[in-house]
Amino acid sequence: MSAKIKTKRANKSADVKISDPGLADAGAFWYTERHDGHSGNTFKINRIIESTQSKFQRIDVVETAGLGKALILYGSLMVAEGDHNAYNEMLAHVPLFSHPKPEDVLIIGGGDCGCLTNVLKHPEVKRATMCELDKEVVEVSKRHFPRLTAGVKDKRAKLIFRDGKNFLETTRKKWDLILLDLSDPVGPAAELFQASFHRTIYERLNDDGILVAQSESPFYNLDITASMYGNLSNIFPQVHLYTCHMIVYPSAYWSFTFCSKKYHPQDDFDHERYKRLARKMKNDYYNDDIHFGSFALPEFVRRAL
Repeated sequence: MSAKIKTKRANKSADVKISDPGLADAGAFWYTERHDGHSGNTFKINRIIESTQSKFQRIDVVETAGLGKALILYGSLMVAEGDHNAYNEMLAHVPLFSHPKPEDVLIIGGGDCGCLTNVLKHPEVKRATMCELDKEVVEVSKRHFPRLTAGVKDKRAKLIFRDGKNFLETTRKKWDLILLDLSDPVGPAAELFQASFHRTIYERLNDDGILVAQSESPFYNLDITASMYGNLSNIFPQVHLYTCHMIVYPSAYWSFTFCSKKYHPQDDFDHERYKRLARKMKNDYYNDDIHFGSFALPEFVRRAL
């Protein structure tokens, strides 16, 4: 059986309307993103750099006092200059160093392009396709986050702007890796967290293919994390949860679900390739110790899985 993933985060909103020009003119203020009605993340904002409304969502770029520029989509912090790029590095490098020949990679979502840029740090990758619904997120990110979007200029990169679910359902192509760099399971992204979509992904992977999906905070959203793990365990022979520290996300504790038709993320880790590439990659968060340690889970998460 498969579980239907709940698609509504509890009472998640900002205490301050960051587009208010009066607040921007008055100087610094505090922005709070509430997660469950009684707690949240709070950041001091020095100024609003850009605020726009795309066809799909509200997009804000702000300057925080402690983490530099930050990208906010639909009221949720996505990335910041000072977050050590933990999310993007962990989403990309864990599966790439677990697959012996990751030549063809597909990213669903990933509008800030940080995942794409990290994927292209691997010379073994011959093609990296990013299928993102909202072109405006990419354009805003190119203006304000050049380090994250550096991979867009790589000749191996291909950007497609369309619905990721429809794209996978209407193509016959197969990939070595598919990475789900999705926003929270609300709005257009909700269907991309369900078992039916995961089965489509399984069919679009090569016989030794790997899927990694971001699977929310095990602290605030353990029901979503566990339901995804259960759904994916009914589809893939290898399913393993791993985590990272991501300061701008709810609880600062984030999870990814590694799913493979063949390879184990620790047993098949390519030590020699890592040694060869480690210095050139210039990562801020990911290394070989983090790769192995990220699969160690606290007892409350183990019980839920």
